[in-house]
Amino acid sequence: MTTRRLQDRIQEHLMAIKRRDENNALYKHSKSLSQQRAMTWLTVLEYIEVFTEMGATKLWGEAGRWVVIFLIQLTKAILKFFLLFWYKSGIQTSPPIIPLERETHLGAEDTVDETEGKESSYIGKRSNRVIRSLNNTSSSHVRWWGLPQQYNNANRNHTELPDQQVSTPLGTQETVAESLYIARPFLHLLSLAACGQKSWKPWIFSAVLDVTSLSLMSDTKTLNRTERAELKRRAFLLLYYLLRSPFYDRYSETRIIFLLRLLADYIPGVGLVARPLIDYLPVWQKVYFYNWG
Repeated sequence: MTTRRLQDRIQEHLMAIKRRDENNALYKHSKSLSQQRAMTWLTVLEYIEVFTEMGATKLWGEAGRWVVIFLIQLTKAILKFFLLFWYKSGIQTSPPIIPLERETHLGAEDTVDETEGKESSYIGKRSNRVIRSLNNTSSSHVRWWGLPQQYNNANRNHTELPDQQVSTPLGTQETVAESLYIARPFLHLLSLAACGQKSWKPWIFSAVLDVTSLSLMSDTKTLNRTERAELKRRAFLLLYYLLRSPFYDRYSETRIIFLLRLLADYIPGVGLVARPLIDYLPVWQKVYFYNWG
């Protein structure tokens, strides 16, 4: 009996070491604490910047609004350059911490090997609920606390979750492109202060920086899935220049409102969306972080 217990303990210890090594291998690319903090602060800033701008306008007026905008953009630029050059974070997503896609993770693979299911779970005879077997529960310090589907998929398919994907090392050209993209909002603010809000120079300057940044990202084949999606998002956001002043005030506003009214008047049901959108466009235009952030 004693020999049997000793063998069980040795086997349990070996299994614990194996699971710990698997967990360490799964998180071998985990980010350092300071990098995580910088990414967290960037994510928080992106989520609250609109609310902060509107609150500053109400409390301190137009001058206070621009001071808050300037400080937020300066902070974001410093943190992003810190991540780019110190941690070699590569192409940075927006927001830096990607929200969890629960449907993707929970429903990625519903078919699990029957032998694996029998060994690690128990199916209730009356309720038909699948419960983890106590015999296969590891000790707390090596236990996998994430979703079971994530653990199975990562081990079997060797795929990585978005927050675990390795950043693609950037060459000199790609680093310059990413630097231009990071500096663009802050440089646009400086050009607004120098030339005025009605001048075309800040609009043209910002558009040139965005287009140049995207054109310098020439080789996208080496990028991972998250980075390619980020570049597609940036390319799509170029359409925002049609809604940014002074182009919007001079050309887009009358045409967009005319089109929305035409759709609202002649297509049943569209007016429920088009008319509130017509009323919302002027408000959207006044918030800097909606169209320039």
